[in-house]
Formats: sequence, C-alpha cells, structure tokens
Amino acid sequence: MQHTLSVLVEDEAGVLSRIAGLFARRGFNIESLAVGPAEKVGISRITMIVHGDNRTIEQLTKQLYKLINILKVQDITNLPCVERELVLIKIKILLDNRSFILDIANIFRAKVVDISQNYLILEITGDPGKIVAIEQLLSQYGIIEIARTGKISLIRASNINTELIRNTFKKSSIAS
Repeated sequence: MQHTLSVLVEDEAGVLSRIAGLFARRGFNIESLAVGPAEKVGISRITMIVHGDNRTIEQLTKQLYKLINILKVQDITNLPCVERELVLIKIKILLDNRSFILDIANIFRAKVVDISQNYLILEITGDPGKIVAIEQLLSQYGIIEIARTGKISLIRASNINTELIRNTFKKSSIAS
C-alpha cells in the first residue's frame, strides 16, 4: 500500500541525506519526495510517498524519530488532506494537432508556459489523479519530456474528506 508521510525537520545540512540513508539501509524506495520551507523559519516539511503495510510504516516512523533533527513524523495517508502536484510537460506539436492539444490544456486548466514552431510546454497543477489523466491524454501526441514535483499535502482543517464525498457521489450517480 502507498503511504504519504509528512515529516517536519530542522532545516540543517545533512537531514535529507540521513533520511535517504535510513530508507536505503532498510531497502525502501521513496516513490515521491518534496521538500520545502514550513510555516516556521528554520523548519522544513518533507512529503514522502512510500510503499509498505501499516506495520512496516509504523516501524519506519519510529526509526525516523531516532534521527537527529526530526521534529514530527505523521502518516497522513488516511486523513482528509489537500494534495497537489506540479508537472511540466513538453509536447511535440504539429499544425494539425495543435488545437486538440490546446483544447485538452484548456479543459485541465493547464497553462502554456512556452511555445515554439514544433514544441509546447504546459504547466499543470492539481491532485495526482488529474496529473495522471492529462498525461495519458497527451501521450498520444508525443510527450518529449516530463518534470514532476512529487505530491505535497496538508491535512484539511475542516476535517472533511472530499475524496470520500467524491467517491460517494460517483457511486450514487452510477446507481441512478
């Protein structure tokens, strides 16, 4: 199972290296990693996506707390969260497919950030599902390069799980 870990660390040299070393020693792969300043000066938030069962993630969390400069580790996988990802996609464009690509970009609220005679770069921000969906649609036009940030996530203050609401709505629409 895929887990989302939110880790608050002191912003000091070597912290990320120690975390990566811990994962490597235990044979874990970090599928996605995003690091940036947190709400307090001198503190960074690391959002990681890792695979493992609940027991394994619990053990990994305990190991993370043993590292120097780790302030808080939270498995936010099953908590109501706002999740976003940023992706840049470079696509080969031809005269006959340019309008189709721009239509897809418009539907997904993507921004055209660079355009030339033969190529187009789109910037897309959204939940990971949206990113996968637009990537699948654009793949038929010849994706040249992709750069993704990895998922970032914060727990919802409202404690409302919009994913649960969305899934409930889908099920009721299908039943109708």
